[in-house]
Amino acid sequence: MKAWPFLGISLVQLFLFLAHWILYRTWVDFWPGLPLTAISALRVAVFVLAFSFVPAALLSFRFSNPLVRLVYKAAAVWLGFLNYLFCAACLSWFTWFVLWAAQWRPNPAAVRPWINGSFSAAALLAAIYGLLNARWIRVRHISIQLPGLPPSWLGRRAVLMSDLHLGHVNGLRFSRRMAAIAAGLKPDLIFLPGDLFDGSKADLDGLLTPIRDLAPPFGIYFSTGNHEEFGDPRHYLEPIARSGIRILADDQVVVDGLRIAGVSYGHALYPIRLHATLERINLNHAQPTILLNHVPSRLPIVEQAGVSLQLSGHTHGGQLFPFTWITRRVFGPFTYGLHRFGLLQVYTSSGCGTWGPPMRVGTHPEVVVLEFK
Repeated sequence: MKAWPFLGISLVQLFLFLAHWILYRTWVDFWPGLPLTAISALRVAVFVLAFSFVPAALLSFRFSNPLVRLVYKAAAVWLGFLNYLFCAACLSWFTWFVLWAAQWRPNPAAVRPWINGSFSAAALLAAIYGLLNARWIRVRHISIQLPGLPPSWLGRRAVLMSDLHLGHVNGLRFSRRMAAIAAGLKPDLIFLPGDLFDGSKADLDGLLTPIRDLAPPFGIYFSTGNHEEFGDPRHYLEPIARSGIRILADDQVVVDGLRIAGVSYGHALYPIRLHATLERINLNHAQPTILLNHVPSRLPIVEQAGVSLQLSGHTHGGQLFPFTWITRRVFGPFTYGLHRFGLLQVYTSSGCGTWGPPMRVGTHPEVVVLEFK
């Protein structure tokens, strides 16, 4: 294993261990009088859970069987619960210190269980809501006006489905459900701007079958996201190509007068590479161009290239509060929705699926219908 991945994995594991340790100390300190047997059992359970997600994720990259899928799903769900229970623990300590600073000296045995119990109950409710909300797919209709749009495209519609993350959590049943939603919208074409898979080892051809069978009149178009570029991209691109989905890897195609281009995630990350890629594609400024670009970044370069509309995903809108704050700091208004950057229009979808915890709090999954006006 190379040094950087090993370091990254180690740091993630260290952070998870510390979060679990804080959670353990909070429960022990805020619930005085627990029997020693209960404390010992809690210590073992928390230690095992602290080392659940990282090994499960590593196993999911190499193996696909019912046991690995079960372990990974369980670890991913626990990771979501940990997020809110950790927040509850931090809020419990903060509340206790505020009471202490206010010169109120309550009996810890009487007050602390109420403090942590209240915050923990709210955390559990938030996590349960997140599990349900992540499976409630919304359909959002967006009107798109593109200068120079060929008359034949007026009134047509495209379906945008980003970040399906097909794999151990979002499996064949999820793929069938998303295909059924898309089919019911009767699109003329479908856009898949990256993270079609989540990076785990799975029957990729089988997962793609429902989407392949959609067969809209003007095709399905895909560009890579970061999860397709874990390891060798060919592992993911070959099944996509076999399914008949058109891969736009630093390439373009003209569909009934509408230019559709796509850039790979790796090239779009770096300004020099992105500029060179868009120059090589040689966009025709006289024709409207839709660009599939997984991440809503490097917008000055994209606008300068003459792109009319960029379709992105990646952010998930933050997926889970409080990470919604972080994505807002990174991507600003382009975290989610339709926005303008000069002459360029950018639509960033919150995505269909999830990565890690199969939860959404503060965001929602969506299928987007782009209606050309």
